[in-house]
Amino acid sequence: MSTGDIPFEPSLEADTSDAARKRSWGEVVGSFFELTKPRITALVLVTAAAGFFLGSGAGFEPLLFVNAIAGIALVAAGTSAMNQVLERDVDALMLRTRGRPVPTGRIAAIPAAVFSGLLAGLGVVYLAMTVNALTAILAAICFAMYDFVYTPLKRVHSFSTVVGAIPGALPILGGWTAASGRLEPGGWALFMVMFLWQLPHFLALAWILREDYRAAGLQMLTVGDERGVQTRHQTLIYTLVLLPVTLVPTLIGLAGPIYFIGAILLGAGFVWYAAQFSWKISTECAQRLFRYSILYLPVLLLLLVLDKF
Repeated sequence: MSTGDIPFEPSLEADTSDAARKRSWGEVVGSFFELTKPRITALVLVTAAAGFFLGSGAGFEPLLFVNAIAGIALVAAGTSAMNQVLERDVDALMLRTRGRPVPTGRIAAIPAAVFSGLLAGLGVVYLAMTVNALTAILAAICFAMYDFVYTPLKRVHSFSTVVGAIPGALPILGGWTAASGRLEPGGWALFMVMFLWQLPHFLALAWILREDYRAAGLQMLTVGDERGVQTRHQTLIYTLVLLPVTLVPTLIGLAGPIYFIGAILLGAGFVWYAAQFSWKISTECAQRLFRYSILYLPVLLLLLVLDKF
């Protein structure tokens, strides 16, 4: 029987097709949202917000804060999206990342790259127009350095981890400059805290995922360091250096004794877990260190903000 034998009526098949189309649009939107790495973008915004609060002195401006966070969010989202475009071949080889939108084909590389460029470009322009030029420049540097220096360097040398910590630390400095309009000692102190925190945090993660990185051909320190000698030594050293650096905000008048004591206690815990990892390098020790590092940062920043006010 052909469709010409009876008058056309909406059928179950048509309804299913419409539903499928609706789901398809929803999936497309969801896939583009996934490109922005929402959890990483959220962490960027937390650090930028902390930088803004600490850099605003006594004159917190709500509208300026909203504009700064909006612009930084756009650039952070665009940076993450471009990273997935550039690493689509690598992502396809790693268990942790093979389900991302570009390697699975849910989004083609060109639309993803255009989406990334629009987000980052709009964010930089928005910051320049509503916040200040300095913050816009820092955001542009962050985008360029993360995607076009750090990302390709991961394929070449393990020093990429140190390089990648620079754009990772720029959002908190961008938050500071958004509020103050200047590069000041307080902003640089926050930058150094973020820079140093990332190194043991990422080395612990890189040890946990070393087989994934090896399969993808990325030159992480943990890939060539079979016995973990360099990994555990560097992790402990970075954590030991981080502790006194976290005390600088009190020494320059940015925070008070409550933060100072809290930073010592938190730092001692960080060193303890790094020391355990150094004494007995194992996936279990790396996981404990990694989990502690995730807890450490927001608590440290919260202490900074609360002690200031």
